[in-house]
Amino acid sequence: MDPSSSTDKLEREFKQAQQFGRWLSDDERLALEEEEAEALRMIEQQRQRRLRLIVFTGVCVLIPPLWGLAAGLSFYLLFPDAAKRVALIAGGGLIVVAILSALMIGYLMLTAVNILF
Repeated sequence: MDPSSSTDKLEREFKQAQQFGRWLSDDERLALEEEEAEALRMIEQQRQRRLRLIVFTGVCVLIPPLWGLAAGLSFYLLFPDAAKRVALIAGGGLIVVAILSALMIGYLMLTAVNILF
């Protein structure tokens, strides 16, 4: 083991001990390292997903029938939180409209059946 890497590891552990006010046990240190690794993995996955969406948006811009999809993807890439809220509200609105239209069609069919028979 390299003496410089050993020194770096000890310095890192000392900084963690200062931060937490005590030395961490091996299990706690492993759990902390796993959390950091998971956070780095999540950031990398988000970066990859964002890159794929940017490429897909570029392809949609080049194909005129997909310009609406490109506009939606651009909105999502620029304002992800607002786009999620808009999609949630729009989805809820579509569900309400679908239920109301099904009830209206059922009512109209019952009315037509009563009139004919």
